[in-house]
Amino acid sequence: MADLQHDIPTTTEVGREDRLPDDPFPVESGAAFLERAHALLEAYPVADGYSGLPRALGPLPWYDLELGETAVDTDVPRLREGHVGALFWSLPVPEGDRGDRGGRAVRATLEQLDLVRRVVETHPEGLRLVRTAGQVIDARNCGRVAVVLGPASAAALDDSLGILRVLQSLGLRVLSLAGAAWAGAQGLTRFGEEVVREMNRLGVLADLSGAPEAALVRTLALSKTPVLCTRSAAAAVRPHPANLSDGLLARLGEQKGVCMVPLAAEQTGPSLADVAGHLDHVRAVAGPECVALSGTYDSGVAHPRDLDDASRYPHLIAELLRRGWSDTELSLLTWGNVQRALRSADFTARAAQYRRDPNPPRPADPEA
Repeated sequence: MADLQHDIPTTTEVGREDRLPDDPFPVESGAAFLERAHALLEAYPVADGYSGLPRALGPLPWYDLELGETAVDTDVPRLREGHVGALFWSLPVPEGDRGDRGGRAVRATLEQLDLVRRVVETHPEGLRLVRTAGQVIDARNCGRVAVVLGPASAAALDDSLGILRVLQSLGLRVLSLAGAAWAGAQGLTRFGEEVVREMNRLGVLADLSGAPEAALVRTLALSKTPVLCTRSAAAAVRPHPANLSDGLLARLGEQKGVCMVPLAAEQTGPSLADVAGHLDHVRAVAGPECVALSGTYDSGVAHPRDLDDASRYPHLIAELLRRGWSDTELSLLTWGNVQRALRSADFTARAAQYRRDPNPPRPADPEA
């Protein structure tokens, strides 16, 4: 990427002075792995599957992401230092608005879409809003970080496929199924199946992190495009409601879905080595074509030591190199698997959008 900068001063890290004796990057051996990590990320930057930046920027009276912003975990200098080429911006609905039938969830999502557009427009040298896999590549070639819209909450649909189509027309690429009444413990309702089919037709990817197992399994069977789990690690390594069992990971791998392991201490553990262990496990169970990264920065969660902001990705890649990951496996982890999912969704949408009725039943219809 033409304007990636390696000489930007690193930010102060909480707990840096408390490194454990078994630090994965001893001075005598870590420099070579870190140099290799930077070189690999120049060619295959990180596609980060979950950023809470809209949530973090909303309350701020002023910010400058291009010069640097200490009030958040993510800004353009740190994204460049961390070799982040694409960033999925989440559009969560406030807890009190999710069950509202008066449209507050829809309004909250539209307001966040408006905020994202304004943020990107005021930072044109660093950010570019994209809709397709091809536009992600174009943004990277121009030295910009590609901003991908989503995941948005299923509550934002207000049980309307028309609203889904409008959100997609505004650039939405990922929709979370967690918390949806039509994607529950019994699987997908008839309307839920129509939502998944319409998402395929529109090129909107399904995010299944936090969704019930039955809904996840049914969506995997039904979707003609890869699904994402934007914030899921391995339950066998660290139990957590959003982490996936080995059985689900194996099924996700069979269907060429993508498990985006979060850099969240609650899910993956308190250290960089813990995160690397989760990545090792997901690679072993689901395969190298199933695993990707999810920073979860600015989403309100605590991060593992040495992974406290978006600039720290090279250190994680260096640890994986030390553990024996090949360059090919790492290129899939950072960039290739997410690009494949986006390309697949783009292709399926082009092939399917003129082949089916865009007005299937609503939840209130019989047998929904």
